[in-house]
Amino acid sequence: MKFNVQKTKLSISAVTVILVVALLCAGCVETKGTEEKVLRVVFNEGPDTGGSLDPANGWTGWYVHQAGIYETLFYYDADMNLMPKLASGYKQLNGTEWEIQLRKDVTFHDGTKMNADAVLFSLNRVLDPSNSRSSEYSFIKEVRKTGEYTIVIETNDVYAPLIAALVDPIMSIISPNIVDADKQPVGTGPFKFISVEPGTSLEIEKNPDYWDGEVKVDRILIQYNKDSTARTMLIKSGDVDISRDPLQSEYSALQANPDINVISKETLRTYFLYINGGKAPFDDVRVRQALSYAINRQEIVNTALEGVSGLPATGIFTNTMPWNANDQVESYEYNPEKALELFEEAGITKGTDGKLYYNGEPFTIEIQTYTKRAALQPSAEILASQLEDIGITSTVTILDSAALTANAVSGTYDFSLAAWSTAPTGDPDYFLSLHYLSTGNYASNWLRYSNPQVDELILEARRETDEEKRAELYDKIQIQIQEDAAIIPVFYANEIYALSSNVEGFVMYPNEYTIITKDIGFA
Repeated sequence: MKFNVQKTKLSISAVTVILVVALLCAGCVETKGTEEKVLRVVFNEGPDTGGSLDPANGWTGWYVHQAGIYETLFYYDADMNLMPKLASGYKQLNGTEWEIQLRKDVTFHDGTKMNADAVLFSLNRVLDPSNSRSSEYSFIKEVRKTGEYTIVIETNDVYAPLIAALVDPIMSIISPNIVDADKQPVGTGPFKFISVEPGTSLEIEKNPDYWDGEVKVDRILIQYNKDSTARTMLIKSGDVDISRDPLQSEYSALQANPDINVISKETLRTYFLYINGGKAPFDDVRVRQALSYAINRQEIVNTALEGVSGLPATGIFTNTMPWNANDQVESYEYNPEKALELFEEAGITKGTDGKLYYNGEPFTIEIQTYTKRAALQPSAEILASQLEDIGITSTVTILDSAALTANAVSGTYDFSLAAWSTAPTGDPDYFLSLHYLSTGNYASNWLRYSNPQVDELILEARRETDEEKRAELYDKIQIQIQEDAAIIPVFYANEIYALSSNVEGFVMYPNEYTIITKDIGFA
């Protein structure tokens, strides 16, 4: 088994960032005279689209939404209840038409009114075929204005998750008078853009005219640092007030520190294995099920996550996701004996040397993963070790995201360990259609998965407007895809934040893109 072990150390660049932050923030506290309230934050990642701050550009919307610059028509609260935001309400006119009423008391940061024209301008930027994610909204036929504060969205067919689909930050509402959406973001949120250093920092200030009430701090300095050791040092030294995803090994020490509050909550993010179902023997469901039984998920949580930043997974959706069927799906508890039985049924047998053989050759699996999330590499290495224990020759390969995607699409991979927020819109259709509908991008290009029964259930659930009946359909889907094991869920992520003890009003949202709100302030 090949391991690519990297020792954790504080890089020169990380030290530089810490020094810069310390210098910048030496006066960034509430002082007599000015009494400016400045919040200092360090996140693990920021915009990665060439410095663009346009919410309609790839996944940039997540980061500008995290910063409180932009808002959407609807959102999910901390308990995953779908609520109106810039919309005041909606009603379904018929099977394919939805009327959305807009708030009348909202202005953009540049003073422009937020009205139907602004909403049409924003949504049509995403629906434009030139947008890289427009295909995700191909169910929308047209968006039209029916009044100054009323729009109608018409879908090509009955599409029950329509309102939930408007929650994704890519559907953020921007000023129609925006000059450069990449460099000068203009939204409706509680904070206004000041400046950005791509990949390094973002500075924002209070929106004094925010439609939803008083904003508690005057200015926020957001630093982006991928080094978890650096993020931990910054909160321990008092150079930041909020640190996202500190070192897991420091969790207990941070909890014991009277000047720091630690908050942890399960998110909507699942770490899972893509399996190349177009390649033998992975095209055999018995092999995929056997592999799932061979994984000791609790050991991965205890070791790679140090027992604090995750939970062993059952199905593809986390327990926080309201539509999950984890109490109904078959749980692949660690069972190496069952795994070996299924392998033998599929023609993979153990040799006298204790290794598994397929077609006379050692059964070999390469696990590919990427570096963006700190838990991926150690989890992949433990997975490889567990497969070795059962007799599978295993390797781990670390790639950048582009190379990993290219290998998946070309079919030159066995396993790919990934981390997804499986319900960014709060509705199950998003992930299921991409990964289990046979025409879905990941189903066809990554998994080579197709099950006509699952196709039929997904399409039926899209058309079903009765929530109880939809829930029954999604339960059936989750039971079937768990049996098919085209994807192997490994663990659910817990988000961890360390906060200075004088920070108040901070609430953790499972969606990971609602972080900075008007309510964050100082005691």
